[in-house]
Amino acid sequence: MYKHLLSLTDLEQEEISFLIDRTIQIARGQNREEQPLKGKTVGIYFRKTSTRTRTAFTLGANKLGASVVAYGPNDLQTNTGESVVDTAHVLAGYLDALVLRTAESIEEMKILASQNEMAIINAMSDLEHPTQALSDLAMMKQHFGYLNGLHVLYLGEGNSTAAALALAMSKLPAMRLTLLTPVDYGLPQEILLQAQALAAKVGTRVEQSHNPACLPKNVDVVYATRWQTTGSTKSNPDWKESFKPFCVTQKLLKHVSKPTGTIFMHDLPAVRNEDVVDEVLDGPQSIVFCQAKNKLFGAMAVLEWSILGEVRDDSPENAYAA
Repeated sequence: MYKHLLSLTDLEQEEISFLIDRTIQIARGQNREEQPLKGKTVGIYFRKTSTRTRTAFTLGANKLGASVVAYGPNDLQTNTGESVVDTAHVLAGYLDALVLRTAESIEEMKILASQNEMAIINAMSDLEHPTQALSDLAMMKQHFGYLNGLHVLYLGEGNSTAAALALAMSKLPAMRLTLLTPVDYGLPQEILLQAQALAAKVGTRVEQSHNPACLPKNVDVVYATRWQTTGSTKSNPDWKESFKPFCVTQKLLKHVSKPTGTIFMHDLPAVRNEDVVDEVLDGPQSIVFCQAKNKLFGAMAVLEWSILGEVRDDSPENAYAA
């Protein structure tokens, strides 16, 4: 039976940890088979723009040996009235997995996942970007060697990336996520409360503030995103004024950094000198382009897990700290 990845709330802690470690293994070239998905077919269906995620899943599927069928936003007959249920059953007869990006509700993905003959992978919905968080946590673990005790400071809108980070970290023990977001642009209350309730069970802290003057110190990771998600709009014509204090500058980065080393991450695309200044994005603490490259390995781990299940290599050199 194939495994769907619709929301990180559906995954157990062990599954999240496995996908993080599997991403690191693939990044290090530790594959048991050269093309474990040979003979499988993956559909790539993006209704919104994408540079990194679409490329990562397309190339990742190819590297794993799968055939790829790409669909544009107007290619499927759902545009002419065919129901999503019927489309799901039809595509399940052809595909082993469908990677879907939409800026709309996750409800459509749930309908597509109502069958068990094809895995559905959420490559970003309006509220959550689960594969982004998984690859980013793998990047953090690869950089530091561990996740326990890491403090992540997130600045910007409480968007799908922020939600995914909150939900993923809330299931991992002894982490801390501080979300610093403008008033009226924070993480949706339902998601924040859900993440906080999950976090309390494993000794992790998820907190949100709207005061840019209340910056924590000695954080391990400073994380920023584009202030306006691609394809979205904001009703307030002066919305940028609310975001300006949340720009990651060299001064801000220095203020929150710890002596032992703090890294800067961004899910990209970045709007230079708005959400982050050039000196930070291109500076020595930035790992954003390694982070972007790591999405390929994260996509490969998710595809492998969704289609084949857990593929473990238990040799001693592949053991990682929690």
